[in-house]
Amino acid sequence: MGRLGAYKIDLKGQEDAVASYKWLVDSDFFAALDVEDIHNGHVAVDLSVTRMSGEYVLSFRVKGDVSVPCDRCLDDMSIDIDTEGELKVRLGADFADDGDVVVVPELEGMINVSWYIYEFISLAIPLKHVHAPGKCNREMSEQLEKHIVSDIDNSESDGQIDSRWAELEKLNFEEELNND
Repeated sequence: MGRLGAYKIDLKGQEDAVASYKWLVDSDFFAALDVEDIHNGHVAVDLSVTRMSGEYVLSFRVKGDVSVPCDRCLDDMSIDIDTEGELKVRLGADFADDGDVVVVPELEGMINVSWYIYEFISLAIPLKHVHAPGKCNREMSEQLEKHIVSDIDNSESDGQIDSRWAELEKLNFEEELNND
């Protein structure tokens, strides 16, 4: 993570009660993290680190856009990102991340927030991402149409019921007879 050294925060060396950091993450950031789900992006990250008694509260503000593959045609598409998140950090003996609080070794006193920035961005992306109607890659859409199979195509168009469903229907009928 040599290219991600800019995202290290020196907690022990923080002199003020509140410190602020700003970054613009782009394709180099995502390439350095070696993630496959986000191809590119232009995301502004504002981080405020507030020191409280024995604890640091890292408040992230993440806003911009990222490129992800469309679930339907696999072409890249842009997704707007606008989210906020918080991370609590304490100094301790060894590194630990239990979800609520991250503990960093007191001897080191530093935390690299690059992965947390990625997680905030990743969590802001909707589970389903497809182009607006008519915007998908036309060639891929045509190929999908050729190979799509629907229940109507399988059973109802020729009046036949799929033999697997017929067998299940027999079992259901036999069960009803046994329960009467």
